[in-house]
Amino acid sequence: MIKHIVMWNVRGEDPEQKLAAATDVKERFEGLIGQIPGLRSLEIGIDVSRVSYACDVVLYSEFDDEEALAAYAEHPAHLEVRKQLDGVRTARFQVDYPVK
Repeated sequence: MIKHIVMWNVRGEDPEQKLAAATDVKERFEGLIGQIPGLRSLEIGIDVSRVSYACDVVLYSEFDDEEALAAYAEHPAHLEVRKQLDGVRTARFQVDYPVK
C-alpha cells in the first residue's frame, strides 16, 4: 500500500472566498471516490486553525501500490478535476510513502 498526501493553499481575497475555494477543491476530489481503480480510500479536509503556516486543504489517500498511484495521476477523471481547479490552488505540497 502507498499513502498519498497533498496539501494546497487556495486563492481568495478574504476568508469567505478562501473557504469557498477550499470547499470546491474538497467536493471535486470527493467526486473521484469509486472512480479510480486501486484507490482504497480518500479523505479531504479543510483547515480550521487559520494559523499563518497552515495549508488550506489536505488530501489523504491510500492506493494499492505505486502502480495504482501512477494510474490515478493519469486517470481521465483525476485529470478533469485538476483542469477544473486550475488557478484555484496557489501552492501544492506532496508526500507519497509506502506502508508495509
